Amino acid sequence: MQHVVIVIHLMLVLALIGVVLLQRSEGGGLGIGSSDGFMTSRGTANVLTRTTAILAGLFFATSLILSILAGWGRAPTSIIPAGQPAPASAPAPGAPAPLSSGGGVLNQLKGAPAAPAAPAGPQVPQSK
Repeated sequence: MQHVVIVIHLMLVLALIGVVLLQRSEGGGLGIGSSDGFMTSRGTANVLTRTTAILAGLFFATSLILSILAGWGRAPTSIIPAGQPAPASAPAPGAPAPLSSGGGVLNQLKGAPAAPAAPAGPQVPQSK
């Protein structure tokens, strides 16, 4: 079913490109927007405009059908594997306090050591 809709979708794409390229160019970007020549009547412009609108609507419909078909048999997945146990309720050391404890970031910083840890590598000399 999905392959049939894809083929129809691709045929609509090619037809839409062809009909858009057949329309009269207002600015002459491709150099084929001359005042005389093939398909200059107002009736032809209306037919091409209607054809473009119909093809665009069909293109939109087939796009929706393809997106529905793509997700049809897909089951919802979880980011947590089924065999994993529930996480422990006690936070790890150094982890922020849970929101329910009433302590904010400032309360956590009050208990932090005042002196920074010794550097692990070379430092840049500071000017005095």
